[in-house]
Amino acid sequence: MTITEDYLQKCAGIIETVKAQQPQIQQAAQWFAESILAGRMVHLFGSGHSRIMVEEMWPRYGSFPGFNPIVELSLTYHNNVVGANGQRQAMFLENVSGFAARILRNFSLSETDCALVISSGGCNIVPIEMAELFQQKKIKTVALVTSAHLAKSKSNRPDGKKLADFADLILDSGAPVGDSMIYIDGLETPVAPGSTVGGVMIINCIKAELARLLTAAGKPPFVLTASAIVGPEKATSLFEAAYDEHAHRLSALYKDVGK
Repeated sequence: MTITEDYLQKCAGIIETVKAQQPQIQQAAQWFAESILAGRMVHLFGSGHSRIMVEEMWPRYGSFPGFNPIVELSLTYHNNVVGANGQRQAMFLENVSGFAARILRNFSLSETDCALVISSGGCNIVPIEMAELFQQKKIKTVALVTSAHLAKSKSNRPDGKKLADFADLILDSGAPVGDSMIYIDGLETPVAPGSTVGGVMIINCIKAELARLLTAAGKPPFVLTASAIVGPEKATSLFEAAYDEHAHRLSALYKDVGK
């Protein structure tokens, strides 16, 4: 077996893990549909590379409004690696207690909302506190984690609580402990992570289930669609309608801030 075949075989195993979670995926989609149909939003939060899953949900081709992507640049803009805006600072801030509360202070939350918090290890303080704060507001909260890695990891919170402790529903990326899946002869540590593979599949399964529910409820979403499918005029119309709807939904999250 080649290295590539080994990695792809492990990805096939992740597909089976995702497939086994269909009831949980459908439940998440049902909760999200209820929020969106009520005119509210599903809050998405991920720090570090979990930002990838936030952006996979919205906005991109094949996605639609109804989501509030909360992506804090200080926790995710670390492509400089070292120096200003580097990885060391982002990893430090990810474990600063109280930061999640300052982020959510910008929004007027409602029990009608839902939330999806993504953190592969589920042990860093900011995503844990984010989920905790959502639950305190009686907002249904879904956690997307790597269950095997979370189980073997130690929380950075003094009380030992992890992201899963503040979730109404837990979804598993299916990746192994440590995330990386491939061992190379002569190389001590593994390479090629798997959590993004599983996470992106889960995100798009939820998205598809959600589109079905919204359409069945008589509220088909404005889906960002390539002109190669619908032509340039229709594509432009869909983009404008989707962005307008996002702005209108988002305005409701700002109008009562501080009241």
